[in-house]
Amino acid sequence: MNTRMLKMLATTVLVSLPLAGCATGDTTEVEGGAKIVEEGKLTVCTHLPYKPFEFNQGGEVVGFDIDLMDLVADELGLETKVFDTPFEGIQSGQSLNTGQCDVAAAGMTITDERAAVIDFSDPYFDATQALLTKTGSGISSMEDLAGKSLAVQVGTTGEIYAEENAPEDTTLRSFEDLALLAAAVKTGQVDAAINDNGVLYDYVKSNPDTEVVTEFDTGEQYGFAVKKDDNEALLETINEVLATAKEDGTYDEIYEKWFGEAKS
Repeated sequence: MNTRMLKMLATTVLVSLPLAGCATGDTTEVEGGAKIVEEGKLTVCTHLPYKPFEFNQGGEVVGFDIDLMDLVADELGLETKVFDTPFEGIQSGQSLNTGQCDVAAAGMTITDERAAVIDFSDPYFDATQALLTKTGSGISSMEDLAGKSLAVQVGTTGEIYAEENAPEDTTLRSFEDLALLAAAVKTGQVDAAINDNGVLYDYVKSNPDTEVVTEFDTGEQYGFAVKKDDNEALLETINEVLATAKEDGTYDEIYEKWFGEAKS
């Protein structure tokens, strides 16, 4: 097998919150025309953990994305309900198309390929790719990974960047989620991992034996997503809520809550 494309797909226990009748394709319209799959709920698809954007804390799903989704739910007079599902189904549009949720909030970069199958909100967060290693590894660039192993998360822009930019003799090992990817670095299963800078910087705060050694200027922006060509009213509400939150300071408060400093 070509080591350049070697896959070590780690499995994870999926903790999905039950949704009665969500796969039937039936929807309800709330005032203003937004479509929802469960009455009284704004059902949000995400993929856990992706701290600090979405993760379990004390038996509750919390995070930056969740707080923003709560603002949308409040605007619609709904309660936020979170559905944890693999990221591949989110970014492909499958989770929305099959009625698992109304909106996807998963620290998801807006790309042309994804925009062809889902409708994105206005951008709400700037991101770029970064490289995680054990502290003192001696690795400081993608070039230093020649002959070494690099962990990537399945279906992410980090995986794409690694496939296009890692040295030919770098072994790429794929993991289902961020927790498994980061743990692989911490335990020495891999030499490094690539993922979005926000989550990696958060990880090293509580894991000082790891460090972010470099960033790659990919100029990415996150967006929330709804079903393609099917929920314009919900998309408009999301955009209106984001704009208001940025204008009145609510966005900055939420940002500081999860990232420990005001947005620059």
